[in-house]
Amino acid sequence: MQASCINYHHTGFFSKNLTDYLCNDSQLSNFYNYQPEINSFKQIIADKSNASINRSVLVEVLKSQYASLGSGPWNENIEALAKPNAFTVTTGHQLCLGTGPLYFIYKIITTINLAKKVEQANPENKIVPVYWMATEDHDFEEINHFNLFGKKVTWDLEAKGATGRLATQTLHPLITELKSILGTSREADELLNLFETAYIKEQNLANATRVFVNELFGKYGLIIIDADDPKLKKLFAPIIKEDILDQKSYQLVSKTVAELEKIDNHIQVKPREINFFYLDDQLRERIVFENNCYKVLNTNIGFSKEELEKEIDKHPEKFSPNVIMRPLYQECILPNLAYIGGGAEISYWMELKSTFDHYKLNFPMLVLRNSALIVDEGSKKKLKQLNLETKNLFTETNKLIDIFVKQQSANELNLDAELQKIEKAFIQISLKAQNIDPTLAGSVEAEKAKFFNSLKGLESKLAKAEKKKFEQQTSQIVKVKEKLFPNGSLQERVENFMPHYLKYGNGFIEMLANNFDPLDFRFTIIE
Repeated sequence: MQASCINYHHTGFFSKNLTDYLCNDSQLSNFYNYQPEINSFKQIIADKSNASINRSVLVEVLKSQYASLGSGPWNENIEALAKPNAFTVTTGHQLCLGTGPLYFIYKIITTINLAKKVEQANPENKIVPVYWMATEDHDFEEINHFNLFGKKVTWDLEAKGATGRLATQTLHPLITELKSILGTSREADELLNLFETAYIKEQNLANATRVFVNELFGKYGLIIIDADDPKLKKLFAPIIKEDILDQKSYQLVSKTVAELEKIDNHIQVKPREINFFYLDDQLRERIVFENNCYKVLNTNIGFSKEELEKEIDKHPEKFSPNVIMRPLYQECILPNLAYIGGGAEISYWMELKSTFDHYKLNFPMLVLRNSALIVDEGSKKKLKQLNLETKNLFTETNKLIDIFVKQQSANELNLDAELQKIEKAFIQISLKAQNIDPTLAGSVEAEKAKFFNSLKGLESKLAKAEKKKFEQQTSQIVKVKEKLFPNGSLQERVENFMPHYLKYGNGFIEMLANNFDPLDFRFTIIE
């Protein structure tokens, strides 16, 4: 096994927003607090120490949520959070079935490694890695499947409301299907046992996800939090009330969006006037203000201003933040130093700094999660035979084939030298024509353009003819590209972790942990 890194910009898969942020572009400096580097954490720890975090409620809720998981490294970390010298670094994600795409795993490993790195640099503090489960999300179709060996395995269910509350009893057919796909091996048995322990024995998707993720990462001390909890929501209630009534986040984020658009920054999310949902069993619907009444869309539920305030005081758990307000909820209840996310998350967090400032919440460091391409032995062997480096694979397929053919061909496939000579000839022709009749210059240019287009077409035919000599090799290039970049996308956005677990078992996660540096912002290639 060997690992190498390339610049994110050179992959062609990451936005200008992100690469500008990683390059410390001065135009973005007003939209975040801290440079993403290890030396920033002393200041973040000092700033977060001044925040009012109700640690006793946080620990009480976590102990309750972990009551059925027995003892492990997580217990020590939960207890540590009661102390003022303990802080967190956090990532968040939906409750993807079986962890969904690989980058779910990458986010958590980045978070675990960042916690270690920050604690090593600040030994007087305890740094706890946290996975925030998006249990209140209701986009079931985004999480109800995973891709395994080119097959989409799907949980068929007509789901309503928050995904964390969904009953898991209908997952039996999916696990039966999974058995036929995974085959028979020790690693396959481990995975099937994990699915049954998590998704069959647990009653809802939130608890199932906690069990599943804890089995993979609990030994690293990862803490998994479900914020769909009345005691935690009560801590957030003052901000819920103010933001719904005064619509501050809408005003502030709208202004920030306008400022970002002025510097051609792509906008990830747009705020709504009210950035909360009303949450109940099998219900998560937007709250809107219409005809002097706070209404819950697609229901008969409505509140006057006074009724809404009473409802928030009595049942804060029924008010669910959307993508704009969820980060504020997180930072309200956690002693958090950094948020680890993908490129799109980093971009939308930068829309929120002014809202954090308004509510006097410390804006954490934004850290890009690690990304990786895992090159299997078969693909590596083919690349070696083709005399191509793995980093070449980020080149568009047709261009990569052109490069390969030019490298392998003994023939000169371009007509550059000939075109230069003809260019000089046309200069002489143009001079002669102008001496005879200046109006003929346009005709000469037109003939030159036609001639050059014809030669370019001939050049393409030469390249095409030469490619036929290398059909077997170019076919291999296409196959390797399709395997490592499924559907033309990054591997991590499509594939699940299970094929790699079948090969390496728990060693797969350890391999990633050993090769991911959370503050070295380059794309990792693991061969």
